Amino acid sequence: MEEIKNPNIKQDYQIGEYLKCVQMPHNIKVKGGKIYAFFKRFFDIFCSLLALIILSPLMLIVGILVKITSKGPMIYKSKRVGKGGKIFWFYKFRSMYQDADARLEEYKEKNEVKGGIIFKMKDDPRITKFGHFIRKLSLDELPQLVNIIKGDLSIIGPRAAIPSEVEQYPSYAYDRLLVTQGLSGEWQTHGRSNTSFEEMIEMDLRYISKKRSFFYDIKLILLSVWVVITGKGAE
Repeated sequence: MEEIKNPNIKQDYQIGEYLKCVQMPHNIKVKGGKIYAFFKRFFDIFCSLLALIILSPLMLIVGILVKITSKGPMIYKSKRVGKGGKIFWFYKFRSMYQDADARLEEYKEKNEVKGGIIFKMKDDPRITKFGHFIRKLSLDELPQLVNIIKGDLSIIGPRAAIPSEVEQYPSYAYDRLLVTQGLSGEWQTHGRSNTSFEEMIEMDLRYISKKRSFFYDIKLILLSVWVVITGKGAE
């Protein structure tokens, strides 16, 4: 694919398009074959459908409280980069005020993630009071179950980044797009807000090339539950 000349140029990507800065070939070999891929996809669909059925009353309550506690839509959707650089709609319960994206530039200098590509800020004033609560318990992530059923995400995989982040990636970081991105994964269970961008990429590439297996994914799912219970690394 053709590399964009200026990675800082913002582009209006259409859903289903592929990010032009993602290049081939890649430098690592993906662990896990066709049998693993089949069972992973079956597991993703089965567990996501079951979770949607069981958690639908909770999701309805959360959605109503999002609407009641602040102005704006119940669901926040944004464009994210999936496997191979494909752009898709990413769903979350809205945890920020509706003008949060427009106000991001005001706070970029307060970014606490080393490298500046990913933005994280403790006590971000753009987050609503109820938003802090659902983020702490990861309840804002529940609509991503729909993304999993659609095939945009897997239960376990690298964090799905926004196009402007991927445009700033060093070339080796594109390798994290060799697999389906995840609701949770190595970074989400081993650091989250407490790690740098470089550490996140290192975790993802190690998972993709060395650790990726059905039983290791189960381990990460169990660790994800523990992270949600303890709130470790959540912002």
